[in-house]
Parts: sequence; structure tokens; C-alpha cells
Amino acid sequence: MNIGIIGAGHIGGSLTRRLAAVGHKVFVANSRGPETLADLANQTGAKAVTAIEAARSGEIVIVTIPQNRIRDMPKNLFRGVDPSVIVVDTGNYYPRQRDGKIAVIESGVPESRWVETQLNRPVLKAFNTINWKNLLNDGKPAGTTGRIALPVSGDDASAKARLISIIDDIGFDAVDAGGLAESWRQQPDTPVYSTNLDVAGVRRALSEASPQRKADWFAE
Repeated sequence: MNIGIIGAGHIGGSLTRRLAAVGHKVFVANSRGPETLADLANQTGAKAVTAIEAARSGEIVIVTIPQNRIRDMPKNLFRGVDPSVIVVDTGNYYPRQRDGKIAVIESGVPESRWVETQLNRPVLKAFNTINWKNLLNDGKPAGTTGRIALPVSGDDASAKARLISIIDDIGFDAVDAGGLAESWRQQPDTPVYSTNLDVAGVRRALSEASPQRKADWFAE
């Protein structure tokens, strides 16, 4: 499958390596230009492109940049892109550590629902609960006891099924976490966040999540 990745930091770089290693054709972009991705491209066989090209190169496009940079994305990023192309948001809102205040999110709108309004495109939320080192190194064959599971939220069941297949390809189970309105269940500081649970554990953690953000997850 052709997969576009916008963002080549820890998560984007790890996804580039894992997806390319299992045979997917990856088009990777960052904010500094394709020439700065030469090493990653040479090491993985991925093609370094611009963000606009990445958005137009994949059957799945993964946007994996800091939350406060979403507003800087080109307004035409997905203009004219076929509606069948799946867009995945991996982002987390860190108001005190990195992002500053995003008032809409602090009012209770799930992070990825806000991302949809900025990208003018429906999104799935995935890959936001796992540390990049685990993502890069800890994939295991299907059926392995204790295989890490990742929650996937979104409103398109068919799109979620396709993404879940990709997650399986790189060595992880996945749990359908409901519609995007429920994606708060996998935001930072929820029971599923950064815990590397198996399928049963992820389901339990999602059910135990509270929609009320703790004080540390609001801007000061």
C-alpha cells in the first residue's frame, strides 16, 4: 500500500521504518524539506517528498506533527484528494509542555475532532498512546501472548478496518475505540495512554477513562 507520512519526528520516523520494512511504499515529509530526509530515505527506501506531495501520494496519510503545528499546515493540504484516502492523526495535546493553549480543546472538544476542523478532512486517531521506542522495536507476530494493542478511533468503520490491518502488519493488535467523539478515551493521562496493554487491557482501560481532564492537562 502507498502510505504518506507528514512528520518525521520520533513517531513519524518510527512509522516510516516499520511500514517500509514490511513492504509498504512510504512517502515521508517534514517541515524542513525533502533534502533533510535523505538519510531516512536511504536507510528505509522511503521517498522524501513535500507535505503536499505526501498528502497526494498515499492511500493512507498519517499526520504526525506537534498539535500546535497543525494550524500551520497548508490550507489546501487535502484539497482535491480523493475522499477514499484515509487520514490518520497521531497527535496529543500537551498545553504546558509544548503546545500552549488551544481553547477549543480545553473546552472539551476531543483533540482529533479539532484536528479535523484544521485539516478540513475526517480523521482517524491512532498511534498516539505508544512511545516511539516501543513502536519501533516491540512489534510481534499476530497471536503472540501480550502483543501490544493500539486503540483506533474514528467515524468510518471501513477506514478503521483498513488502518487496523496496517497496524497488524507492523506487529501490533488494534482495538476499535469507537467514533471520534469517543477519542478522548485515548488522550494523554487516560488509563490506556503509554501503558502498552494487550487487547483485553486496552478495552478495559478505554471503559475506565474519564472525560474530565486533570488539572495538569490544561494550560496554565
